[in-house]
Amino acid sequence: MAKKFYITAAIPYVNSSPHIGHALEFVQVDTIKRYHKLLGEDAISLSGGDENALKNVQAAEEAGVPVQDFVDKNTEIFFDLTKKLNCEFDVWQKGSDKVHHYPSSQKLWELCEKNGDIYKKKYEGLYCIGCETFYSPEELNENGECFEHPGKKLQKVSEGNYFFALSKYQKKLIELIQSDELKIIPETRKNEVLSFLKKPLQDISISRTNERAKNWGVPVPGDPFQRIFVWFDALNIYQSGIGFGWDEKKYKKYWPADVHVIGKGIIRFHAVYWPAFLLSAKLPLPKTIFVHGYFTVDGQKMSKSLGNVIDPFELIKKYGADALRYYLLGKSSPFSDGDFSEEKLKDVYNSDLANGLGNLVARVAKLCETAGLTAGKPRGYKFPKLVTENFETYRFDYALESVWERIALLNKQIDTEKPWENLGKKHQFLVELVGGIREIAFSLRPFLPETAEKIEKQFSSSKIKSEAPLFPRL
Repeated sequence: MAKKFYITAAIPYVNSSPHIGHALEFVQVDTIKRYHKLLGEDAISLSGGDENALKNVQAAEEAGVPVQDFVDKNTEIFFDLTKKLNCEFDVWQKGSDKVHHYPSSQKLWELCEKNGDIYKKKYEGLYCIGCETFYSPEELNENGECFEHPGKKLQKVSEGNYFFALSKYQKKLIELIQSDELKIIPETRKNEVLSFLKKPLQDISISRTNERAKNWGVPVPGDPFQRIFVWFDALNIYQSGIGFGWDEKKYKKYWPADVHVIGKGIIRFHAVYWPAFLLSAKLPLPKTIFVHGYFTVDGQKMSKSLGNVIDPFELIKKYGADALRYYLLGKSSPFSDGDFSEEKLKDVYNSDLANGLGNLVARVAKLCETAGLTAGKPRGYKFPKLVTENFETYRFDYALESVWERIALLNKQIDTEKPWENLGKKHQFLVELVGGIREIAFSLRPFLPETAEKIEKQFSSSKIKSEAPLFPRL
């Protein structure tokens, strides 16, 4: 039986349209999943819609539409983006799904309650709607605002809530993270979490009143006046989507997650709250949390007020999905913040895709066509060592760099050998070039699936012929 590999993207809030940061994460997850599938593993990926957030309710009210209609429409836009990016998500789990997700989240609650970790008390605190979480004054900036959402006033909230005994799990969390039993990549993010865990952990509110939740979200089991706090239910999408609480066989097959892929802004929820909930419920923990940076746009933070939010749909329309995938994966470090600019995307398209890969494929196809070369049977290809090594550490940029070095090398060999001067004598050289191109196509399968497929098709037909350019110059 094939080894399983289960990977998740963070579950995006669906209060507004997707931006380039969402595209980055979807593509990272899809690339990792495709790689593991090519290794022969039973690899599946999940994302979905974080639909029970208060900000969704507010956005629906502003739009003047029922909340369910609002989240259905917006979640579909995110799902559509994944398809346009050639990302194959096996599970797309909605937070408002009453058939699977509601009972699954209530089951998680009941397991934590059974372990004595849920209690009720009166509470007053500062609530950030952007993050959907409470903050203590010392966690805020000098203006008393949250670091993720500067310029937005926090709400002072006073109500009776259910609390989760997070403080009880402090020591265990430190042990798990220090020992890499719960692995956090890169090391800088691991240290960030350990540094947060040095301060005493406070118990956290995990419900809100129906009144404040506007009667939206998963009801608290046994209390008709409260809804489950959005993070408690949203994190559980990772489980509810694969059967937790409704298909034990499927759940046991795929859980725990091998990798959660997340942005740096939600690390606390994934590396502290989520493992604590699972420890309390006596459920297995995810193996790895891979944390990527954010994109700035032309050196500035992306924000609606600056009007610099990049629409990935427009870019796909202009440049194609694989060109965008190449830029997102190959042109910035996955671990630090990257800067996005359409100008740079154009440059990369022309230099790496049109002049590099596209040119190589066109030249070799033309030479083979002129020489009447018949495509031999493709042999079983494996990923080159540098691609494999860099995949293990999620360095997509280095893996692609190694593939492009091979592309440059083949282009250089053609210039040196000048096979067009005497094609009759260059048969073996052409055969080797075709082998090299097929190897490159195989290496590109996880990254640029559509392009890899086109190349493989072109170089495995009985007579190799010239085709339309893979990436026409802009």
